[in-house]
Amino acid sequence: MKNFFLITLISIFVGLCSIFLLPNDILQVANLNLNSDLRNNISTLTTQLLNYTKSNILNTYLSPQLEPQQPTTTNTHIITPPPTYNMSVPRLIRKIFLATEQAEGAGARVRRSIGTPQLRNFSPFLMLDHFSIRPGAGFPDHPHRGQETITYLLQGGVDHEDFAGNKGTISAGDLQFMTAGRGIMHAEMPRQNPDGSANVGLQLWVDLPKELKSCEPRYRDLKAEEVPTVETDEGKVKVKVISGKSHGVDSVKDLAYTPVWILDVEIQPGGKVVQEVPEGWNAFAYTLEGTTIFSSGEGKEKRTVDQFHNVVFEPKGEAVYAEVDAGAEKPGRFVLIAGTPLDQQVVQYGPFVLNSQEEVYQAFVDYQTHTNGFERAKGWRSEIGKSMTH
Repeated sequence: MKNFFLITLISIFVGLCSIFLLPNDILQVANLNLNSDLRNNISTLTTQLLNYTKSNILNTYLSPQLEPQQPTTTNTHIITPPPTYNMSVPRLIRKIFLATEQAEGAGARVRRSIGTPQLRNFSPFLMLDHFSIRPGAGFPDHPHRGQETITYLLQGGVDHEDFAGNKGTISAGDLQFMTAGRGIMHAEMPRQNPDGSANVGLQLWVDLPKELKSCEPRYRDLKAEEVPTVETDEGKVKVKVISGKSHGVDSVKDLAYTPVWILDVEIQPGGKVVQEVPEGWNAFAYTLEGTTIFSSGEGKEKRTVDQFHNVVFEPKGEAVYAEVDAGAEKPGRFVLIAGTPLDQQVVQYGPFVLNSQEEVYQAFVDYQTHTNGFERAKGWRSEIGKSMTH
């Protein structure tokens, strides 16, 4: 028996030895200078787009022909050991700023943190809106081309409908990934909650690689119960792995063409987490609730961040370090989002996101003439948009 244990220990030792001895964002956003003739031709459309659309905004590329695999598992709940604060090279904080509230769509209110002068060139991300839509408000019929939108509903319910006959509803905890591709026209309208409360969520606009700008539009939904959840630091930290990976747990499926990680992180008072992110990817954290402390590693500078702020990280480094003070009155909650930068020019005008001015001009023409992807827009009106009250 002693020889057996001795041999086992030697085998483990040899195995460990063999393991350890083995050998900026360059996107440019172009401002459009429309000539007078073109401006006259599209003035009506421009007004519509500005009134009814949200202007300015997982792990390998998918070809336009490939569809992500459907989920085969339900919600996973896993407990992991406490974090080790010196395990990964920390990411430094580039900037922190408040997302101020503004009006958007038809009667909606949003806190926009990406797609503003504070943060505009942050490929692949075009826009992040923290929206609040009350009954009677919403985003009625409007077009898109050249990007993906990811909607994460936090409270209430939102209906959607498009000119291809797609329709559905997402509820609290659900997500919808929409690829506009060559063109789509749709509406997003809030549910009428019995208590009159607002429908709250996040909408992220993600740029498409130029070779996928003309792909066919599509929707993919991810239900709350399909999102794996992992716990660490003796249960003080809970991470919903919407896309990407956290503490060894992978998301159930890839839902976007552009590789993006989305993690919903909640930290109880006294808890701390080290969340790894792919090196070289652009990453940020948007704070939803409470007060969270972000740092550059154990013993390094710490920054205390309240809710509704965007924390932008430098691309170098392997992990984001976050904690909540033990004396805090409530947990801190934030979404950590990272994406691979795209080496391409961005020219955006309202809901059209292309790679040149000529392509944006063509998008206006196609939408007006109902061609090249917008054929079904002619005469189309959504049923949910008809309920809009003014």
